[in-house]
Amino acid sequence: MQLEGNALLAFLSPDERERLEPELHEKHFALGEYVYQPGARMQAAFFPRNCLVSILYVLADGTSTEMALVGREGMIGVPLIMGGNSTPSCGLVQSAGSGWMLRADVLQVEFARRGPFSQRLLLYAQALMTQFGQTAVCNRHHTLAQQLCRWLLLSLDRIGGHRLEMTQELIANMLGVRRGGVTEAALRLQADGLIRYSRGRIEVLDRAGLEHRCCECYRAVRGEYERLLGPSAGPTGSPSR
Repeated sequence: MQLEGNALLAFLSPDERERLEPELHEKHFALGEYVYQPGARMQAAFFPRNCLVSILYVLADGTSTEMALVGREGMIGVPLIMGGNSTPSCGLVQSAGSGWMLRADVLQVEFARRGPFSQRLLLYAQALMTQFGQTAVCNRHHTLAQQLCRWLLLSLDRIGGHRLEMTQELIANMLGVRRGGVTEAALRLQADGLIRYSRGRIEVLDRAGLEHRCCECYRAVRGEYERLLGPSAGPTGSPSR
């Protein structure tokens, strides 16, 4: 089985791979499908390969805000290794694709071995918490244009390439802002030659320019992933060994 599409699975030791590979099952998720629901006990962890999952908090009135993005660098299911087994957030697929499911009990038994995979999962959990915190700071202190740049860069890192299939309405829901504000910010980036937006597709034309326009939050998140997990396993690097 080719597990190299996901950075966490790509670094399994031979013994860990032998134990876990028979338990890993490929799963495809469509756009808008939930990986897990708020408050529900998680039955499995999901290791994305080429899809993008938003960790969202949904308020009582139906509005939502994204707290983190997960793709090929990580895992959906951190509560399973932290002892909580559930969370008030939800995991919503923002870019369709596939990955591998691992039953909760299998993951927890492997985690209890305290081997290399367990240590890597803990480092990933710390990196993810950094993304949670930095998202909150960014949403509070930085402009919508800077938030949009951060979001685009984080998304591209986690699925690879330079294109996203994403409507402005969907981005607005993720950022918790008005669609009109996203439209204005996107048009400004397009006018400056940084992106091209057409019919729900965003193409980054000048990544260096987008990074320059972005606030410090993107670099903080990226730097922490690379510090904890290594350049070759972070969201911007190749997940192969």
